[in-house]
Amino acid sequence: MLSQIQRFGGAMFTPVLLFPFAGMVVGIAIMLQNPLFVGEAFTAPDNLFAQIVHIIEEGGWAAFRNMPLIFAVGLPIGLAREAQGRACLAVLISFLTWNYFINAMGMTWGHFFGVNFTADPVAGSGLTLIAGIKTLDTSIIGAIVISGIVTAIHNRYYAKSLPVFLGIFQGTSFVVIIAFFVMIPCAWLTLLGWPKVQMGIESLQAFLRSAGALGVWVYTFLERILIPTGLHHFVYGPFIFGPAAVEGGIQVYWAQHLQEFSQSTAPLKSLFPEGGFALHGNSKVFGSVGIALALWYTAAPENRVKVAGLLIPATLTAVLVGITEPLEFTFLFISPLLFAVHAVLAATMATLMYIFGVVGNMGGGLLDQFLPQNWIPMFHNHAGMVFTQIGIGCGFTALYFIVFRALILRFDLKTPGRAESDIRLYSKADYRAARGQTTAAAHSAAGQAAGFLQALGGAENIESINNCATRLRITLVDMAKTQSDDVFKALGAHGVVRRGNGIQVIVGLHVPQVRDQLESLMKTPSTTPLSPMTEAVS
Repeated sequence: MLSQIQRFGGAMFTPVLLFPFAGMVVGIAIMLQNPLFVGEAFTAPDNLFAQIVHIIEEGGWAAFRNMPLIFAVGLPIGLAREAQGRACLAVLISFLTWNYFINAMGMTWGHFFGVNFTADPVAGSGLTLIAGIKTLDTSIIGAIVISGIVTAIHNRYYAKSLPVFLGIFQGTSFVVIIAFFVMIPCAWLTLLGWPKVQMGIESLQAFLRSAGALGVWVYTFLERILIPTGLHHFVYGPFIFGPAAVEGGIQVYWAQHLQEFSQSTAPLKSLFPEGGFALHGNSKVFGSVGIALALWYTAAPENRVKVAGLLIPATLTAVLVGITEPLEFTFLFISPLLFAVHAVLAATMATLMYIFGVVGNMGGGLLDQFLPQNWIPMFHNHAGMVFTQIGIGCGFTALYFIVFRALILRFDLKTPGRAESDIRLYSKADYRAARGQTTAAAHSAAGQAAGFLQALGGAENIESINNCATRLRITLVDMAKTQSDDVFKALGAHGVVRRGNGIQVIVGLHVPQVRDQLESLMKTPSTTPLSPMTEAVS
């Protein structure tokens, strides 16, 4: 059950990756339309510069204004076992069918469900427009549920053989036919139950606003501590992209009010208190530096150059774009204690910042969120908040360093480069040692995938495969058929997590390419027997 939930959480990351660039475009465009930055002349409606910037901004809004549709179509990429493209097509038409059913039932029997479908689909009405269809505003929650249902139908019936005279209905058509009839009760149940869910969401929003600093601490702690399980997507998703904290999600709400907030002199915390639930990126920008320094400092002097070679790119990835897994998994496998302390420090830092008035949309890194969506547009009227945030953040960088250094030395934790440690860094020589008959270029996606496939016991031992930001998530037929963790690491993996018949291989930011190559290799029949991987790495 847990592996299925993790698979679902990993699949959510596929559409999430589309939003950082869109956020940068919108943030920069709004800033360039702010007279505080470019002057009154360049913001006049008839100014060519202002018109061009407005056009670019509208393009940036495409991802945010269609989030339910993007989540619906994006999830099958991670959830479908085969023919992901066809699964996306089936989900798209089924999701639209579901919304058309909701519209028709609501317009016909709205009084029965207690929903006024004659109202305009504006904020607070409970209605929205999806692909031009007036429907209930189920946000990304409805998209995720429908996408999951239709993808399950796809996995079960896509390859089902029908009689010859019904052959035209095989494959995707058969999936869509079944889904069509399933969407009817789904639409009925949505109209019956979602208005009550909306009332519950409104109560949750009111509770979170009243919870204040405690709510921020609990949220941030859970978002960090659940990263090893892959369940953290279910924590931040409803807040950042869904209606848990504010209607439409924090990301959209913040972008929509960015210019208003930047021009106001009132404290941002009073304007947008819900922004405290999007401060978890501070542990990426400030905490990662302290962690990396502690790991480097506690390494043996003769190993520090090698350790720096491992930590510098991982730390830059965390600080600049907010992807922390390469760094966090460097110490997670060695000591879960360090990761638990990391979660506590991250939650405490976000809470302290919130108490001192720091809010915004800061779940990512410097390049995608901090600079374009927060610091630069807010600096003119809220420079005090920015300096407060940087001051507290730098203080926690030092605190991270002190605490991690003390724990590593006190408990003699075998972090990378420590004397007498079995944990070692993997260099180009390690990659070359893994070549053998497995791959001609171990650090290429294709070569690495070929090595991983062999280490996993071959295509017949893989039941399903998925990925998130940096990890391959694979369900196996038999874990005993896999090779040791050292084999995976010699092929370039940062680490391996095993649980039951599930295995996670920490690959890095190029994991989508490795997964594509792996799936391609699984579909290609092998005419030569696989040589033992132990030969390739010995």
